[in-house]
Amino acid sequence: VLLRLPDGRTHVRLDLEPFGLADDYSGYRVALYLKEVPRPEKITPHYGLVGQSAGLREVLRKIEKYGPTDAAVVITGETGTGKELVAEALHRASDRNDGPFVAVNCSAISEELLESELFGHEKGAFTGAVRTHRGRFERADGGTLFLDEIGDMPLHTQTRLLRVLETGRVERVGAEREQQVDVRIVAATNVPLEKAVGAGRFRADLYHRLSVLRIHLPPLRERLEDLPHLVDFFLDRFNRKYGKQVKRLTSEAMSLLQSYLWPGNIRELRNVLERVYIESETEVIGARAFAEWVRERQDFTPGDWQPGSGAPIIPPFPLESDRRLLEVRDMPLLGSVPVGRKPGSSTRPADLDEQSIRRAFKAAGGNLAETARLLGVHRATLYRYLDKLGLDRSSLEN
Repeated sequence: VLLRLPDGRTHVRLDLEPFGLADDYSGYRVALYLKEVPRPEKITPHYGLVGQSAGLREVLRKIEKYGPTDAAVVITGETGTGKELVAEALHRASDRNDGPFVAVNCSAISEELLESELFGHEKGAFTGAVRTHRGRFERADGGTLFLDEIGDMPLHTQTRLLRVLETGRVERVGAEREQQVDVRIVAATNVPLEKAVGAGRFRADLYHRLSVLRIHLPPLRERLEDLPHLVDFFLDRFNRKYGKQVKRLTSEAMSLLQSYLWPGNIRELRNVLERVYIESETEVIGARAFAEWVRERQDFTPGDWQPGSGAPIIPPFPLESDRRLLEVRDMPLLGSVPVGRKPGSSTRPADLDEQSIRRAFKAAGGNLAETARLLGVHRATLYRYLDKLGLDRSSLEN
């Protein structure tokens, strides 16, 4: 709940978080949090891109600057950052916006079929070619062709692509003549093309032909100030999609999301929010709703993603490092209760280990009743596991 104080300028957010049954089962307990917050403002998406961080503003500036030109553009960034949205934005900001926008994922089509898909083929050109096929270049005539994952394009296809870019003419597989096409090329990659050129996987002449203009999309972990705006954007979208009225996340839930490194970037954020949204039955989503997701992510660790490290822009997943993807500290509301589960309400057998008991005991300040509540089990169940694991209060305190 957002409250405005009498001065008319100060806003205070009141968060309510269910705390489960009282120890004597006489009622339910809730936690109340009061926090002064700036008046939230809705951010209007630009070309479908949401946020106001410096990195995103630079992307938008380049879209406005590069859009009206016919120069080729290479968009770089990790998977899930929204490279196709930027490609569509460049098309919409260009003089070709009345023409077609045609996208092709170079890594999603087999090597044998990619040339036919890009350049088309004549009937009978090869086994299975039962009809004439217009390629993506022909379909994009007068508009923009978006080549996604271009770093995965086979070398022999790169040779044909370079010729089309230099001559503006395309020849279908099995054809005897070329056709003139008027196409602007926008390409995207999540691996450094410079490194691919050095390894001999990408033609240097094609690299120089494509890399006239560059736009880099920063990963979500480098623009966390945009995360609240993205959350609001996706909640509004889910409300329209599912016919519910989820208004926001609690401040604890938002802090939890901002403590994560987001290797899958905005695509991963959208999927996590949709998962929790579907589970939620309230207008406000708290940190406890993310408990199951937290347990899954705490086992993953990131690798070296530092600029200039020479590592691929897209990180392998999971990765090897001493730093975890998700660090959760001082958030006892998470406990270890699965999404949608109330303490004592599940009929499934509890499955506790020493680490989770010690963590809950520490979060509960040494109170065993509170420890059981955080773990989502009855006190008798906790005592049974303590006996089974050979633990007592003194061993937990050490």
